[in-house]
Amino acid sequence: MHEMVKGANVGLSALSEDVDAVIVSLGWASPTGEGDADVSVLLLDGHGKVRSDADFYFYNNPVAADGSVQLLGKAPAGEGSEDRIGFDLTAIPADVERVVVAASRYEGARFGELDDLRVILTDGSGEHLLRFAIEDAGSVSAFIFGELYRRAEEWKFRAVGQGYDSGLAGLAADFGVDIDDASDDALDEASDDDAADRDAAAEVPDGATATGVAPTAPAAPVLPVAVERLPDTDTALPAVPAPRRAADDAEPGKALARPRTAKKKVTLPKAVKKSLAENESWKQARLFPVSALKSDRDRETRATSVLLSVMAQVPEFGRRLTAGFGAPAGRMETFTEVSLPHGDNPRRPDGVIRVERAGRLWTALVETKTNGNALRSEQVQAYMDIAARRGYEAVITLSNDVALEGSPLVDVKIDGRRKHKVALRHLSWAEVAHHAQLLIRHEGVGNRAHAWLLAELLHYLQHDNSGCHGFQNMGSAWVPVRRGIDDETLCQGDPRALEVVESWERLIRQVSLGLGGDLGQKVLPVQRARRGTDPADRRARMAEQLCAEGKLEAELRIEEAPGALVVGADLRTGRLRTSIEVPAPTQGYPLTWAKRLVRRMAEAPADLHVETLVEDGAGGPRGTLEKLRPEPADLLPRNGAKITGFRLTLIKSMGSGRGNAESGFIRSVDDAVQRFHGTVVVHLERPASRTAPATEGAVTG
Repeated sequence: MHEMVKGANVGLSALSEDVDAVIVSLGWASPTGEGDADVSVLLLDGHGKVRSDADFYFYNNPVAADGSVQLLGKAPAGEGSEDRIGFDLTAIPADVERVVVAASRYEGARFGELDDLRVILTDGSGEHLLRFAIEDAGSVSAFIFGELYRRAEEWKFRAVGQGYDSGLAGLAADFGVDIDDASDDALDEASDDDAADRDAAAEVPDGATATGVAPTAPAAPVLPVAVERLPDTDTALPAVPAPRRAADDAEPGKALARPRTAKKKVTLPKAVKKSLAENESWKQARLFPVSALKSDRDRETRATSVLLSVMAQVPEFGRRLTAGFGAPAGRMETFTEVSLPHGDNPRRPDGVIRVERAGRLWTALVETKTNGNALRSEQVQAYMDIAARRGYEAVITLSNDVALEGSPLVDVKIDGRRKHKVALRHLSWAEVAHHAQLLIRHEGVGNRAHAWLLAELLHYLQHDNSGCHGFQNMGSAWVPVRRGIDDETLCQGDPRALEVVESWERLIRQVSLGLGGDLGQKVLPVQRARRGTDPADRRARMAEQLCAEGKLEAELRIEEAPGALVVGADLRTGRLRTSIEVPAPTQGYPLTWAKRLVRRMAEAPADLHVETLVEDGAGGPRGTLEKLRPEPADLLPRNGAKITGFRLTLIKSMGSGRGNAESGFIRSVDDAVQRFHGTVVVHLERPASRTAPATEGAVTG
């Protein structure tokens, strides 16, 4: 992998032959596990400006209509996360000369607070081509990591590493994006709201306000900045405008500018319409029926056909699932039950995906499993060999299992002597359902027919008889480990403990997908820096903790929550704990904090445990919400210790079975997280503070 330094550039064709489609990953880590940022992309013409607002891609405009750019979202990586962007370089219009890749933070956060800032570029086969590590980000809220640019019909990458004090809106304005400023009346109203919020902040836990609206920080004024056009040389030159004025120098009372988009999207309402059926036994007619499925083979065949058909008919969905695998955005064709020669016995993969654009053809073999059926190494190996000989770009596996970082589901051997490289990719059925739900419930698709198709697919995947239920078995080691913990015979180093830890990590990833799909927000497992960078070492330490204490623990970062949601399973007591820590406000009186917190929890369960956190680390007062409602003052330390925050916890019995039945462990963990968020966290969440404008002309059906 080519290591880059600030200001350096390199031609992509010198690194790989497969660079028509590339993925750029921006990564970072946080000492607390909660630091985050959002990526953005700008397509610039020869004058260093966007051709129109449509050339600005960010969290509220994530996909280009021509498929040249697609924000693929975040994924856990090492100690933090990576935000990936897919580029189809063959689809980028000819009058676009530069593609700027940036990221921004919000709520006053700065890039200097993050660790291990980096950008990695990957080719179509999944091989890492280059890496640019950033060590001097500084106290800026927006940062340009690098840029792709054309030179003599070749795409090159330049390591930029330049910060902005003015955030996303300022960065966008400097590159020519039209900024929609609020009217004078709106500004006055915003200023009044800010003042009211500051007054109320003394009585509300940090990250929330009395009105439920987070204070809006003033934005820097728009300054005319000339953008220097790059000459035809490849010397390291300033590739971006000079940083804008810091927020401290901004005009008082100026509201945040909001980039505008004009993409029309169709979403479906979450509430189910009342049925006209005369009795409950009547079932609504479905495009994809499941009643006739009698065997695992029937389920695999039907699931493959249903999924591939919808991918071909709904471009947004097909691109979303394949862009991360290196596929271009083009005309997609899908096939099932194909026959391919392989020695004396032809092989029959479950499906084939073909994507064509501008004379370029991308193909992938698909192997599907449903229910608890596992992928077979020898079968996947055969498909990898066929793909390598026939020039296929990827082999995609689908099953209910969840792939873990550094722990492949199947072991295959790659012949390094072959010039053609084949990428092996995995999707869980839970991921497929997650992306379908995000599109039809939150982000929207092109028209109502596409939304309806996705809704039918989602109904099929979630049906009990489809076999596409995601991770649903804690594995054969679950029962022996539980018994070993009960009778205190589980020894350190027992390999079965590691198997349980891996199953626990898969379960947490799936719970994150489910919750994120419901909320339309980013929900990611937190990987604390103290656990190390190597996934195997981290899991080994968790296995040691399981043997010593009988406990499993994980944290989920929810986009708008004030802290990480912690879920823990105590296998000795058979209890599940879900909790969140709310930091204490910086102003006001402790009694006011306690009263306000109790009022915010008016609709929370009466058995919610509330604990006061104090500065010296000793245990503070605690009690159930039922007892604290009449006497919030019971949360105040008797010795006058300084309050640093409050911990809210729900405790419930956990399921014992290893499966996904009502009494199973998997179902109990999912239910516990959903209940805790729906009854506790939702009352603490702050509104979206990043100025993501509502899409103009959005349609709901």
